[in-house]
Amino acid sequence: MSTNALILSGGGARASYQVGVVTALSEIIPQLRNPFPIICGTSAGAINAAAIAAHPGVFRQSAQDLASIWQKLEIENVFRSGWLPLLGGGSKILASLFNEGIGRTKPLALLDNSPLRDFLLDLIPFDNLAKKISSGDLEALCITALGYNSGESVSFFQGNPALRGWRRFRRVGTPSEIGVDHLMASSAIPAVFPTVPLNREYFGDGAMRQMAPISSALHLGADRVFIIGVSGNRNPAHWGEPKYKPRPKHSPSMAQIVGHMFNSAFIDALEGDIEQLQLVNKLLYLLDEQRCDKTAHLRPVDTLIISPSKALDKIAGRHVRNMPPSLRFFLRAIGATAHGGGSAAASYLLFTNSYCDELMELGYQDAMWERNTIEEFFLKNQNS
Repeated sequence: MSTNALILSGGGARASYQVGVVTALSEIIPQLRNPFPIICGTSAGAINAAAIAAHPGVFRQSAQDLASIWQKLEIENVFRSGWLPLLGGGSKILASLFNEGIGRTKPLALLDNSPLRDFLLDLIPFDNLAKKISSGDLEALCITALGYNSGESVSFFQGNPALRGWRRFRRVGTPSEIGVDHLMASSAIPAVFPTVPLNREYFGDGAMRQMAPISSALHLGADRVFIIGVSGNRNPAHWGEPKYKPRPKHSPSMAQIVGHMFNSAFIDALEGDIEQLQLVNKLLYLLDEQRCDKTAHLRPVDTLIISPSKALDKIAGRHVRNMPPSLRFFLRAIGATAHGGGSAAASYLLFTNSYCDELMELGYQDAMWERNTIEEFFLKNQNS
């Protein structure tokens, strides 16, 4: 039987979309105790990945519990949103200009996400990872982060002792005992959340410089991947849009520029890697079996991708008003609104009930629309 891997990309609050898809998936294939022996996560997707992998129950229970957590999630569970913490973070960044851009006591960041650490420690039983691996219920959990000193994308994995690390151009896989620091590092959005020291190096958001998001799962032995994206770019309805659009009413706002930077980090690499994987699959299927055996490590990889059917930027634009006053003022000031064209930037920080609930519902509906495809994907693996 082939080995399935679940790949959860980054995206801050957008990761709530993944929870909706996973919830629907658990209802579509309730008979499977653990459909994903390998689970890989990056940035906020790393938190979802660890929560599923470490859960002591079957897949359906882990999906339901994860959804329950997100439904109760408040901004204060993720970062401090008052005026003083926000002004304090901004003042420390300004003060660093007089210290060669370096934080004097702590890593620089606009927001203080220390509440997230306590929240994750209560949410995820990290000790259970070793038990599930030893029992055979889990092959590997992989969390990716960026090393700021080395400039390498490092995939920390905890799994079967037979698994070995790897090294590619700017990509490293290393066995580790996954803990809360790995999740904090992988989800540390640049300049927004502080970096985290790990293994004599400071690490930040795993989506940065992650050139091949799917490769970690393949190195760990997967030959079938279920990918949950957080961008509507792959929606065929967008492919026929005119290339030239009306002249904008104003120059790009600061948030619009930052939003494109975030999209480049969190979305573009995954979509490019998916396209590359599909191209390699087509080439391998054109080869006969004898020639295919000569391609060494190359092998066909079945893929199933679920992505938002609606633009998350537009959804975010409607929910900025639900942010705390301090953040609402800051986001409006930099143009992180629908009018300012920068709602993409806001979409990564909107850890509000209304926004996350709408994304979870969208993920659930998108997965249910693909019910037949999903059933066929997993049934094919059971029969192989």
